[in-house]
Amino acid sequence: MAKAKHGNVAIFVPHNGCPNMCSFCNQRTISGQSAQPDGEFVRKTCEDALNSMTVDPQNAQIAFFGGSFTAIDRALMVSLLQAAAEYVETGKFAGIRISTRPDCIDEEILSILKRYHVTDIELGAQSMDDRVLRLNRRGHTAEDVEKASRLIKQAGFSLGLQMMVGLYGENRGDIPSEGADKTLTERTMYTAERIAALKPDGVRIYPTAVLKGTELARLFEAGVYFPPSVDMAVECCADVMEFFEKKNITVLRVGLHASETVEADVIAGVYHPAFRELCDNELYFRKILRIVEKKADKKAKIYVEPHSISKAVGQKRKNIVRLSSLGYDVCICPREGVAAGEIETES
Repeated sequence: MAKAKHGNVAIFVPHNGCPNMCSFCNQRTISGQSAQPDGEFVRKTCEDALNSMTVDPQNAQIAFFGGSFTAIDRALMVSLLQAAAEYVETGKFAGIRISTRPDCIDEEILSILKRYHVTDIELGAQSMDDRVLRLNRRGHTAEDVEKASRLIKQAGFSLGLQMMVGLYGENRGDIPSEGADKTLTERTMYTAERIAALKPDGVRIYPTAVLKGTELARLFEAGVYFPPSVDMAVECCADVMEFFEKKNITVLRVGLHASETVEADVIAGVYHPAFRELCDNELYFRKILRIVEKKADKKAKIYVEPHSISKAVGQKRKNIVRLSSLGYDVCICPREGVAAGEIETES
C-alpha cells in the first residue's frame, strides 16, 4: 500500500464509492489494493521509510496518491494530514504532496492543506476537451481544471497536472465519431497546449490502458472503442514531451507504474513496463536524425552522456536499425559532460 521511492513516501488513498467512476478506472488494479489507510498506518509507513531510505529524508515528501484526496471523507482526510504533518513539523520530511480532482478544490480546502504543510498538489485533468471528459465520465470540465489550477498557484502551492492519451472519443474509429477529422496527436496536443497555458511545475502523461472491470473494457469488447497501439502512443507522447520541454515544463512521469497486478489486468491499450524509455528512444532518434539529415556523406559519430547510451541506441538497437534503413551510418558513443537527453557531434 505504500513504499519509499525516488525520495518520496507514497501512500495510496482510494476514494471508495467514488460517484464518478471514470471509464478507465480500476483503483484496485492500479494500486494493488483498495483498503483505506489511517493515521497509524501513515505513521508506521513514515517510520519504516526513515529506517530504510537511502536518500536524505529532509529532502523527501510524504505523498498521498489516489486521485481524489480532497474528495474523501473530511475527517479521514484531516486525520491523514495530521499524522503526516507531525513528520514535517519535526523536520523529518520536507513536505506533503497530494493528488486530487479539479472539481474538489476550493479556497477552504486549500486553507486546510496549507495548515498541514502540503506543498504540492497534482490535478487529474486527463483531457481539456469537454466532449472527451464527458464520454469518459470524468464528472468535471476543462474550466474546472483551469479554475482549480489558478487557485492552487495563487495560494502558493506547486502545481502538477496529469493528462491521458488515447481516451475514448480521441481516436478515429471510436463511436460516437464526432470530430473524426482530428487525429489522436491533434487532440492530444490540444490538451497539452491548454495545460501548458496553466504553467504547471510538472506534468504526468499516461497513455490509456484498458483494464478489466472498467467501462473502457466494456466499450472495447463491444467494438466501439479503439485504443491506440503502443507505437502510436509512443509517437504521440514523444510529441507531447518535446512540446513540454520547449515550454520548460518538467515531465515527471510517462506511463503507468509497472506492476504484476496491472500487467495481469490489462486487456488492451497501452501498457509497457518501460514505456518512458520507449519515448526517450524516440526522442533520441529524432534528434539524431535531424543531425544526419544535414550531412552529405550520411555518416556521423554521435555523443551522449554515458548513462544514456541504451536510450540513444534504442531497445534491441532499434534506432540504429531505423537509421540504417534510411541509409545513414551512425556510431553512438559515450562522452562525459554531455547534458542528459542531449546529443553532440563532431563539428
